[in-house]
Parts: sequence; structure tokens; C-alpha cells
Amino acid sequence: MDFEMGNMVFIAGGTLVIPILAFMASFLLWPSALIRVYYWYWRRALGLQVHYADCGSYRFCYSTRGKPGTRPSILMLHGFSTHKDMWLSVAKFLPKHLHLVCVDMPGHEGTTRTNAEDYCIEGQVKRIHQFVESIQLNKKPFHLVGTSMGGNVAGVYAARYPADVSGLSLICPAGLKQPHESNFVKHLRVLEKTQNIQSIPLIPSTPQEMDDMIKLVSHIRYKIPQQILQGLVDVRIPHNDFYREAFLEIVGENSRYSLHENMHMITAPVQVIWGKQDQVVDVSGASVLEEALPGCQVELLENCGHSVPVERPRKLAKLIMDFLIAQQNVSNGSSKKLS
Repeated sequence: MDFEMGNMVFIAGGTLVIPILAFMASFLLWPSALIRVYYWYWRRALGLQVHYADCGSYRFCYSTRGKPGTRPSILMLHGFSTHKDMWLSVAKFLPKHLHLVCVDMPGHEGTTRTNAEDYCIEGQVKRIHQFVESIQLNKKPFHLVGTSMGGNVAGVYAARYPADVSGLSLICPAGLKQPHESNFVKHLRVLEKTQNIQSIPLIPSTPQEMDDMIKLVSHIRYKIPQQILQGLVDVRIPHNDFYREAFLEIVGENSRYSLHENMHMITAPVQVIWGKQDQVVDVSGASVLEEALPGCQVELLENCGHSVPVERPRKLAKLIMDFLIAQQNVSNGSSKKLS
């Protein structure tokens, strides 16, 4: 009896110790693997499923939750060098019945990596439209959300394909001629003169550079363990050549002011959300959109930087839902008057 009890204690202890040791080993030795598991677990917990959409030889990777219903579906476009999982913290605060689609932008994460033609803003807009048609998301107009580079793409998409978009939420969008330049843009001008493409702050290759990048994009100061910083770098380093190629395209002459050049063609209701302490894309861009788009709704967030989806996910989710519901009520009211 004592022998059996000892075995049970040993087995029970083993079932607890092994996962703990595995976690510690992952944290210390393979932090990048731990980060991937973290995203996988969070997607699962929030009910998002990963799918693929094939268009000939081109493949899109996306996550989705819910089914199309009475409210417009939401398509979310992430920023430069991130991926669809950056929206997880926002998805946590969105209604679970809402049809939500988060896609990896061209060349990012699980979506096909091709050439520079697909990485400029016009190229990305064409690819996203290809994705929308492939999953038949535009059977009825959807709400389009984009942040940073994704905001630039979202704005140009709404201008190019107005029938697809019922509403537009732009979060710290790139692609505008701001009255005031951020320190990041000023730094880019120096790099442009020296042609030093190895020192782009948004493409870190060491834990210290990763920490500096996080401080650049976030107003909130995070205390991140060295092992996690190393893991974040390890995940990115294999893709840094692509990031440089893509970055040079989106800041090049043909893409740098794409949103500014196309904003006058946007017909959908527009919501602009911006962190007041944005160090990457200056908040003065919000006034540019407000002046160009009559009825544009602007929300400026205190104590928030460029990474609004990460710093203020609950607030962002609420603002998007409030705007979506308000626009739907306006649409329903107009329909009743017409009938």
C-alpha cells in the first residue's frame, strides 16, 4: 500500500514538475518557441481559428471568428513587420458573435512572400482585394480597420473599392503629409541621405534594439525580461531582409503619401483614432484627415503612443464598436425614410 502510494505521489509530482521544467527550459533556451505557443494558446482561448485562402500560387493566412450577421463583418489590417495576432488583445473585447477577420498582410507571417511589386501600398491594396474576393467577404459591405501601414492600405482600399466598405477605422495611419514630423520620420530622412538601411529602428536585430523599438512605438514603458527580448528578436531575424525590402517600398516615392493622395476619394464614414504621444507617425495627421473628410470622427488618446491596439485594446474595441453601431443606426434610419 505504501509502495503504491509512493508511486502515485511520484507520478502526480511528475505531472506537475515536467510542464514547469518544460516552461522554464523554453523561457531560458527557446524563448521564440514559447512566444509562438503563447499566440497559439491565446487564439484558441479567444475562439479564433487560422485558415488559408489560395489564389492560384498565392496564399493568404488569416484568423477568423464568428459568422456574417446583421452587423458588418470587420476586416483588420496590421502594421509593418507584425502579423494578424497583434489584434488578439483587441479581439478579446469585441463581441464573440461578431464576424472578425484578421489577415497577414502581403509577405508577412503566413501570407506568401513574392516581390517588391506586392509590398508597395498599391500592391498591397490589390492583394487585399484579391483576398476579400477569395473569401467572399464583400458579399455585403464590411467595416475595415487598419493601423499604421495597414491604415495606409485600408484608406487607399476604401478609396479604390468604395462599394466594399461600409465604414473605416484608421489607427495612427501612415501615408499622410503631416503638419509636424515625428522624430522617427526625421531620423529616416537622415538615413535616406546616408543610405544606411541597416539602422532602421523598426527592424531590430539585437535585444537592445528590440527594447529601443518597443520604447519607440509605445508610450507605456514595459519591463520585458532579457530572455523574452531575445525571443522576439529570434523570431524576427530570419525575416529582416524582407522587412527592409518592404519598408523601402512603403516609404518610397510611390507609397509614402498614398493615403494623402487618395483620401479625397473615400466615401465611407471614417473614424480616426490616434495616440497623442505617437513617436512614429505624428498625431498632427489626424487634423489632415479631419479637414479633408467631412464628418470624420477623431479620437485622440491620452498617454498612448503608436501601438494603440497593444496599449489601449479595451478602449480601441469600444471606439470601433460604438462607431460601427452608430453608422449602422444611421444607415437603418436612412433606409426607413426612403421606404
